[in-house]
Amino acid sequence: MTTVAARVAPPRSASARVSRVIDETRHAKSIVFEVPADRTHDFTYRPGQFLTLRIPSDTAGSVARCYSLASCPVSDDELMVTVKRTANGYGSNWLCDNVSEGDIVDLLPPSGVFTPTSADEDLLLWGAGSGITPLFSILKSTLATGSGQVALVYANNDADSIIFDEQLRVLAARHPNRLVVIHWLESVRERPTADQLARLAEPFADRHSYICGPAGFMATVRDAMASLGVPRSRVHAEVFASLRGDPFAQRASEPHAPEPAAESDALATTTAQVDTDGDTHTIDWPRSQNLVEAMLAHGVDVPFSCREGQCGTCACVVVDGDVTMTDTGVLDEDDLEAGYVLACQARPNGDFARIRF
Repeated sequence: MTTVAARVAPPRSASARVSRVIDETRHAKSIVFEVPADRTHDFTYRPGQFLTLRIPSDTAGSVARCYSLASCPVSDDELMVTVKRTANGYGSNWLCDNVSEGDIVDLLPPSGVFTPTSADEDLLLWGAGSGITPLFSILKSTLATGSGQVALVYANNDADSIIFDEQLRVLAARHPNRLVVIHWLESVRERPTADQLARLAEPFADRHSYICGPAGFMATVRDAMASLGVPRSRVHAEVFASLRGDPFAQRASEPHAPEPAAESDALATTTAQVDTDGDTHTIDWPRSQNLVEAMLAHGVDVPFSCREGQCGTCACVVVDGDVTMTDTGVLDEDDLEAGYVLACQARPNGDFARIRF
């Protein structure tokens, strides 16, 4: 009898110490984390990505919430998320009311595809309220490491609501030929229309746009860019959905990765070439498993969180082959046209597929 050792799934979460809590505005705070030294590699990130935080809950034990990183991966030693209270937001209110320096918070590694392809690319950034958070990371990283020019249109209710107001002033003064910041205050000009935003965007219409903010604001920006004839492929929006499950609890209840498919499934198996973290893995991908399950079964680390298609953590690109999804989840039409799929929802068709994370 041959004994096969169980495949133990590598730990995904890390317990990070809160080193600082910064009051940004009356309703927004930044939380700065120190990741354990032995996990720093797992928490490297690209500008525009997000963290998933574990938040205690009296009813559910804990819940998971996603918050964009506002820190810059090339100039900031620690990770920072910025949280703004929302009227019925359990996670945002709990964090603003309870987290203080020295506390320990469980985090999942950075994820997300709301990231520019190059720091040398000229950008048009659109933010409203706390939607500035990933844009601030993108903006700082572009100015620090590339040659790209950046225009930021930032909408808020009033001047007291502007997150990172002073930092933006300093950056604009430091980079007068590369950074333009345009504030839109509803207390002065009311809510912007698509026509008004189109006029602001016209000098920068040849750039890639990145949008983050309330759904209504993002829809107005999309309408503005469409009126200028900007292709949808150059307009990128960050969308979060509340997670129905708890990925931290899920990991605790699944100490072992899935076993490979039985030999009887061989005829219903696709050969998959998966590019992740600079490495290429060739695996058998049973059509009875989604890609997350298949990669874990072969001992290949894969970014994932909710497994419900609601967080976007496992988003990847189909470079070659035919892949279908049971649920497109948080992916929008532009993402689908660009070839993105969610690994937790993706199953193969055909004999071969190449996937890039």
